[in-house]
Amino acid sequence: MRRLLLIAAVALPQAAFAADSLVVHAVDVADQKAVVATVEPVHRLVARARIGGTIVSLKAKEGERAEAGAELATVADPKLVLQTQALDARIESQQAQLDKAKSDLDRADELLRKGAATQVQLDSAKTAYEVAERTLDAMRGDRSVIAQQMSEGAVLAPGAGRILSVPVSEGGVVLPGETIATLAEDNYILRLQLPERHAQFIRAGDKVQIGSRGLTETADETRRQGRVVTVYPEIQGGRVIADVKVDGLGDYFVGERTLAWVSAGARRVIIVPAAFIFRRAGVNYVRTADGAEIVVQPGERHGDGIEILSGLADGDALVAP
Repeated sequence: MRRLLLIAAVALPQAAFAADSLVVHAVDVADQKAVVATVEPVHRLVARARIGGTIVSLKAKEGERAEAGAELATVADPKLVLQTQALDARIESQQAQLDKAKSDLDRADELLRKGAATQVQLDSAKTAYEVAERTLDAMRGDRSVIAQQMSEGAVLAPGAGRILSVPVSEGGVVLPGETIATLAEDNYILRLQLPERHAQFIRAGDKVQIGSRGLTETADETRRQGRVVTVYPEIQGGRVIADVKVDGLGDYFVGERTLAWVSAGARRVIIVPAAFIFRRAGVNYVRTADGAEIVVQPGERHGDGIEILSGLADGDALVAP
């Protein structure tokens, strides 16, 4: 009975070997290269001073979020106040001249009806009235321009985003067009700088694998998928610049770096299911159909399979251990 049980125990694995057989063949796989990607906003928004003057109020602070149209600072120019006061005085004076011209016109019109004045005198009074009226309108227009300049002292956020830098301080003097704050738009992307030799492989729409935060790769990390949206047509310093869209970058820092894997062409490899590889004394083996054990060097994992770097050739027949 013991001999029958032993024969049955030996026969069952042999039958399993016959069922779990595999003929390996070389296949083409995408050659993934690890590169460093940098988190960047799609657009950097710049809030600039529209008038020159002194910053009397500064509300922008680095790291805070600003809504579109929010007031970041107030720039005041004392000269505008003086110009407004001078124009107000001139407007009052011109208003008095207009009132006098209106009285002269009414008097000339009345005298003409009584026959005590000529048409020339009436026309002269009418012209003087119209000139005074147009001059008053021009002065009021000049005052409106100054009032608009004073209102432009409010520096508004051009869009919603996080404030990256504020290169000015309260009480400082700024010129028209000078930067008050720089904002990062809420929409973030990953910017890749690839070696020039990858220019022929990367295309818009290619899939990119993104690692977890940081520059350290762990064996059990879950990679996210991204998509190349823009490949810039200019090589800068031997680098190809590309933008990758990835969801979930809102809590990253601008300029933070992370690992990304991009396709760098294709290569032919032999992939074997992990179940066909066994390990003994620190060495990896596979078993051929004729029962021989061959030492192999495993490489990168591809799903449930493992790439074999050395030890196997195209067409080798294997059985599971």
